[in-house]
Amino acid sequence: MERRSLTIVSLFVFIAVLFSSNPLLAGEKPILLKVPTTYAAALPGLGTTTTWIAQRLHIASSGSLKMKIYEPGKLVAPFEILDAVSKGKVNAGYSISGYWEGKMPGSSIFSTIPFGPEAGEFLAWMYYGNGRKLYQKMYDDAGYNVHVIPCGIIAPETGGWFKKEINTVDDIKGLKIRYYGLGGKVLQKLGASVSLIPGGEIFAALEKNAIEATEFSMPAIDTKLGFYKIAKMNYFPGWHQQSTLFELLINKDTWNSMSESQQLLMEIICKAATADAFAFTESIQAAVMQDNVKNQGVQNKYYSKEILAAFEKAWYEVAGELSEKSPFFKEAWEDLSTFRGEYEVWAKYAFLPRGLDK
Repeated sequence: MERRSLTIVSLFVFIAVLFSSNPLLAGEKPILLKVPTTYAAALPGLGTTTTWIAQRLHIASSGSLKMKIYEPGKLVAPFEILDAVSKGKVNAGYSISGYWEGKMPGSSIFSTIPFGPEAGEFLAWMYYGNGRKLYQKMYDDAGYNVHVIPCGIIAPETGGWFKKEINTVDDIKGLKIRYYGLGGKVLQKLGASVSLIPGGEIFAALEKNAIEATEFSMPAIDTKLGFYKIAKMNYFPGWHQQSTLFELLINKDTWNSMSESQQLLMEIICKAATADAFAFTESIQAAVMQDNVKNQGVQNKYYSKEILAAFEKAWYEVAGELSEKSPFFKEAWEDLSTFRGEYEVWAKYAFLPRGLDK
């Protein structure tokens, strides 16, 4: 683990020294955050992020803050985490905003956006645009008693695992597929039968043919869940999730009971965890993709330009419909779109061209 990033390790040495030498922090009331999570601890960059935080929080805070992680369903069911944190049944939880689509339409915009920003641009909007302010406003306006901290990010996911080839948009029609968030709404518009199943239940659904295809995350994460055993066609790019941001939800009463030093440490450690999750998951994908092909019989496929164009067209239709349905989504979408329009000047000139045809 120490070899992942010397920079991040050095940061935490600094934090540990800074806070351990602070007599005010040492005398503060200890707080234990009991954190049910959506993701199994073994999943790289998802479950490992919460473990990474928990291992360091106690040391960096000189025991003022502790975190205990609960596997999915052990304390609270994954889709019940928001309500449980808001009502104080637990004082914190780790999840992703798109799991609350049924409660707040368009909430996925704070986790990932089809054809949306990559990790650098997304974090720029989140921290230095209006993203963070709007993120908290969403929960406040909906009446949830939570404080949200962006806490972990990964780069593009795969575009899905399929039992058969996807050669035209017509191959999507009638397909029973597990798909996340706003990308799922796109496939639904194109005729797919879309469901959102927690990660730990996907393999069984594939095996029983309750679904015929799925997406969940990056290759190294999906492989842990065994999708390659049933669905041999792994499609790219992850058009629906070019980056994915995760959230630490803290009950607002608990958050307000923390000292300024404790609050600052939570913010700092989540930023560091975000950097670590990004670096770590980027480092492990290629080897897994190669092994999947060589030893597991997987075919890494790339959607045709025609299919991607159809996905993109459908996405902008979905965004328009959501804007009509949800004034808050409209506000966030327009703000993000304005930010991206300005960022585009930098993106167009600064980066090398990429893709299979370069």
